[in-house]
Amino acid sequence: MALTFELDPTFDRPLRDGIAALWADVSNAGGAVGFVPPVTVEDIRPDLVTHLIAMAEDRTRLLVGYDEEGAVAATAFLTRNTHRLMAHWVWLYTVMVHPRHQGRGYGRSLLAAAADAARTIEGVEAIRLTCRGGTGADRFYASCGYKEVGRVPGAIRVADGDDRDDIIMLLPLG
Repeated sequence: MALTFELDPTFDRPLRDGIAALWADVSNAGGAVGFVPPVTVEDIRPDLVTHLIAMAEDRTRLLVGYDEEGAVAATAFLTRNTHRLMAHWVWLYTVMVHPRHQGRGYGRSLLAAAADAARTIEGVEAIRLTCRGGTGADRFYASCGYKEVGRVPGAIRVADGDDRDDIIMLLPLG
């Protein structure tokens, strides 16, 4: 069964808790979404609040994928640039699919829905994201049409002695 996507859902406590739980589960399964396991929902909450503030300020839009049971199964945050010379592209942050749904094509569906959402934002011509090297995420994004446009060697320190590249990728929407 496919995910059902919603852009800019009504943000309430169940959605907040669902995103926080998803983020913790993805992180604890080794997903490269800003944390190193083990993490708890409480560890995640401050980063989620940062996204919520950006949403309240109309700088960020939330895309949520719900599974057949109505649970939060995937997310992506689309964030506009505030710099006038970069307003023609958006950032894609915190791209997640729950580990129990991995391998079903839901990641591809999420990225397609994110591209469709970005196309609805006036003047936006591309999506830019970064991913952690050494995870294979860059190969996945490339298979979805993203192109590597930059790399900062060793920019992400996962642990002492474990530095990873910060890979910058771009998807033209034209």
